[in-house]
Order: sequence, then structure tokens, then C-alpha cells
Amino acid sequence: MLLDLSEEHKEHLAFLPQVDSTVVAEFGRIAVEFLRRGSNPKIYEGAARKLNVSSDTVQHGVEGLTYLLTESSKLMISELDFQDSVFVLGFSEELNKLLLQLYLDNRKEIRTILSELAPDLPTYHSLWRLDVQLASRSLRQQIKPSVTIKLHLNQNGDHNTKVLQTDPATLLHLVQQLEQALEEMKTNHCRRVVRNIK
Repeated sequence: MLLDLSEEHKEHLAFLPQVDSTVVAEFGRIAVEFLRRGSNPKIYEGAARKLNVSSDTVQHGVEGLTYLLTESSKLMISELDFQDSVFVLGFSEELNKLLLQLYLDNRKEIRTILSELAPDLPTYHSLWRLDVQLASRSLRQQIKPSVTIKLHLNQNGDHNTKVLQTDPATLLHLVQQLEQALEEMKTNHCRRVVRNIK
């Protein structure tokens, strides 16, 4: 599975070939620290002074590298897929190998950090049932479907059950709203907001 990097991320990563490999390795360390402790503007300013560039350029470079490493770690992509994903950026062979080594060295730690950041929400492990009333004694041509959902939830080892009942039109509307929310989360604006919340 290849990573699909947006143009914005490619622009952020375009700064990496302009610096030395030791600086890229340091950016990798800062990227992992960024995941652990959050953003630290002082680090960006210090690195910007040493490299004679703006702190925004350094920050975007670190954020681009953070995104590359976290998405690769989330998807647990193979070495070959990682190399192919980075190859489209047009970096030198040495930089590609350095990025691959950064990924391989840090992917387990990044996955651990991401799992700790994930909210502990209830998860379902069973879902079933559809009731349809086709007719009754008084109305022989009645069709009044209702969907009854029994959710078995797990949260912190506790098991509980919730029963929900709705008509198909409301359920369809709910599904459409959830799909719309998922599509909204894929926009660049939402990604930036989520990144800043973490």
C-alpha cells in the first residue's frame, strides 16, 4: 500500500533535500518528540537560526516528516512500499535510505504513542436484528418497518448492552450524516485542526 501525500505535504518535505543528513536525522528525532510532547516553538527557532531559514520552514519540514512517519506507522507499510512512496518525492538515494531507516527505527514507538493518544471509547462487538411489521389484524396492507439495533459494547473490560430502535428513513439519514462527517475529516482543514488538537 502506497502513501498518498497531498501537494501540501510534498511542499513541506521539499525542504529536506536542502539540508544535511544529520539535520534530517535530527528532524526525525524532533518529529517523534513532537508526537510525545507536542509542538515546541523554541526548538524550531533554534534550528532555524542554525540553518538560516525561517522557523515556519523548519516547523513545516518537521510536520511533514511527522505526517510521513505517522501515516506509514499507522498503516504498517512494508519497506518496499515506503521506498516507493518516498521515491515519488524525487529525493536522492541517500535521503531515501535515511528516511527509510528513520521509519524502521521509530515505527514501533510511533505506534505505541498513537495508541496512547487514541481516546478510550466504547467499541461494539455484536450488532443484529431487523423487524418488519407487514400486516396486523386490523390493517392487512400495512408495511411499517422498524430497525432494532442491539449493541454489545466493551469499555475498559466492562460489557454493556444498548438497544436502539428507529425507522429506516431516520437510519438512512444517520448513515448519510456519518458518511458526510467522515468525508469532512479527509479535508486539509480538518487534518490541520486535528493535528493542532493533539
